[in-house]
Amino acid sequence: MKLFDVYPLFDIEIVKGKGCYTYDSKGNEYLDLYGGHAVISVGHTHPYYTQKLTEQAQKLIFYSNSVINKLQIELADKLGKQSGYDDYSLFLINSGAEANENALKLASFHTGKKKVIAFKKAFHGRTSAAVKVTDNPKIVAPINDTFEVSYLNLNDIDSVKTEIAKGDVCAVIIEGIQGIGGIQVPKIDFMQQLREVCTQNGVVLILDEIQSGYGRSGKFFAHQYAGIKADLITMAKGMGNGFPIGGVLISPMFTPAYGMLGTTFGGNHLGCAAAIAVLDIMKKENLVENAANTGNYLINELKKIPQIKEVRGEGLMIGLEFEQPVKEIRSKLLFEQKVFTGVSGTNVIRLLPPLILTTDQADIFIERLKKVLN
Repeated sequence: MKLFDVYPLFDIEIVKGKGCYTYDSKGNEYLDLYGGHAVISVGHTHPYYTQKLTEQAQKLIFYSNSVINKLQIELADKLGKQSGYDDYSLFLINSGAEANENALKLASFHTGKKKVIAFKKAFHGRTSAAVKVTDNPKIVAPINDTFEVSYLNLNDIDSVKTEIAKGDVCAVIIEGIQGIGGIQVPKIDFMQQLREVCTQNGVVLILDEIQSGYGRSGKFFAHQYAGIKADLITMAKGMGNGFPIGGVLISPMFTPAYGMLGTTFGGNHLGCAAAIAVLDIMKKENLVENAANTGNYLINELKKIPQIKEVRGEGLMIGLEFEQPVKEIRSKLLFEQKVFTGVSGTNVIRLLPPLILTTDQADIFIERLKKVLN
């Protein structure tokens, strides 16, 4: 049997990681400025993280959600306190797409409606409803095309008001910072007005913080720069530092009922142990603050490089836009300078390093980038 060939692969086999570095099967060391799509939050193989996973794996890896799991309760308590959403509830699942699926379902249950407002260049996942609110028709199969979505321009509050005024909108879903869309940061006044218009019209506001959350932006969630609260917040990626886990933070305005939502693997014992370890490390090592400080340093230094057209982002979620396609730049960074980066579209390099990145490591990246550009 062969693998289903849907991923274009670099000819590199990563076999080990430590902190902000990864190592291939030939012994080469790479500075990881991508974290495997923003997944590695507290660094590769953090000693405390691996210890907690090992301890839990030796006791119990999984049992179903039909019994008490005190690890879920501990995770919810710590997450509520660290995120600033202590009065919300937590539903645990396995991935970002699944988080958005359940958020959209909750919004539809709550309002009795099914039309959704999303934004151009948005990416919310590849499953049934999540892919429908993703602005990429190429990955939407006919079976996913089952409800109406209006894709509006980011930061255009008038178009949002016009659409909501029609009376058939169940939810607005928006990324805290658009990732695949090119590290586009919503304007603070737009986010504040969006919150206001949703509240006035009984529309559920869903904040997709799957990539931009968990401290990556320099706040626990990127939308907190605007001083607002969402009705539903979705998260995954950095939540488990590589272990598959996702979650939805749910406003008290939603009333749970048995059978409303469900999952087999979500909130399993090993996943909760991983997520608790991440929160413990983030708190002890002040990683949200580090993301803000190192990110600001890195952004300011990158803005001094004349070949870069624009630097966008917050914290350690950074986009570098060039006049020309970045395929060759990214390739040289990887194969010549041994630095992992990502891309958004054709002209944007995306940086999503572990939140433990230091200014010294930021300087190493800048030095290697300059070698590629000069």
